Amino acid sequence: MKLVTFSTSGEPMVGLSDGKGVAPLTGRLSEPVTDMISLMNAWDRVQPEIRAIGNFEIPLQDVTLHAPVTRPGKILAIGLNYADHAAEGGKAPPEYPMWFSKAATSVNGPYEPIDRPIVSEHLDYEAELVIVIGKRCRHVPKDRALDMIFGFCAGNDVSVRDWQLRTTQHFIGKSFDTHAPYGPWIVTPDEVSPANLAIRSYVNGELRQNSRTDQLIFDCAHQISYLSQVMTLEPGDILFSGTPSGVGAAKRPPLWLKAGDVVRVEIEGIGAIENRVVDEKAPLPA
Repeated sequence: MKLVTFSTSGEPMVGLSDGKGVAPLTGRLSEPVTDMISLMNAWDRVQPEIRAIGNFEIPLQDVTLHAPVTRPGKILAIGLNYADHAAEGGKAPPEYPMWFSKAATSVNGPYEPIDRPIVSEHLDYEAELVIVIGKRCRHVPKDRALDMIFGFCAGNDVSVRDWQLRTTQHFIGKSFDTHAPYGPWIVTPDEVSPANLAIRSYVNGELRQNSRTDQLIFDCAHQISYLSQVMTLEPGDILFSGTPSGVGAAKRPPLWLKAGDVVRVEIEGIGAIENRVVDEKAPLPA
């Protein structure tokens, strides 16, 4: 199933999509579902009702798709999780997963603009498979970790490289507003397996990254199991699972994103997001 957060002219709603149209779920189910996290919490009980829907009455072109979880409790991302990406940065593959956070305010929709910050020209893209957690969990064995997944999205871990490299902690350089676009929907695990999916990024139609998720150093199950040893994962948390080689910072000279560039991330079996880069608006005077 493809589950969306969308709007037409009013408040965002939750819906089911077949890729061509959308069937609203808000106000339609036997339990109140107002957003994606409430849908996750009711999932076991309302799933049969959703599977019975056959009429996608609103054409997809008539809706605005938003980030599927508009305000995740946690956004966690892993660095150097493809060996080729580690190598292009002159680093050895890590012994342990290198996790960092992105601020919740960095969340962005699948087709919304990405800000090129006022304070930096070193704007970069990172195509990533996004894991959406669907169950509250702690200390999950690896052989059960995939059961904690609600679904998958395509994402772009947008990075401001000079700010990222000012310290050993990536948080600031990864947390600028608009720098976590993902979507366009959540594809449930019954439709797609994360084990071996093609993942690509394009800038203005030029192929920049081209790999498969079987090249992940730490696969999805390992990521969830490892994180759950430290913290409780909750419905609506999202994990950016790493990017392959081909980022702009590794080019010689570096190919930084500029206003007008269009970045497209495609993942096999999931779909694509596409975001245009715009110059951040100057702040209003105090």
